[in-house]
Amino acid sequence: MRKTIVALLAVAALAGCTTAEKDAAAGGVAGAVIGGLVSGDAGGAAIGGVIGAAGAVLVGQAARKGWCVYRDSRGRLYEARCRAG
Repeated sequence: MRKTIVALLAVAALAGCTTAEKDAAAGGVAGAVIGGLVSGDAGGAAIGGVIGAAGAVLVGQAARKGWCVYRDSRGRLYEARCRAG
């Protein structure tokens, strides 16, 4: 039950995030898990999390060239091709 609540809170927290923030969160979690498993301590998990978050943002930006995040009249964020000008 506790894991379900934590998962739901994580999904709710990411619901309003931009794509770059979602990429950073997913990369950070994956990096922390891998770093923790490889090193076996919290320091390795922290380093893996930082590297994973930074890498995910950079790869995500490179993969989505030409796409921008905009806010509509209701305040919702959405992605569309970048406008010229």
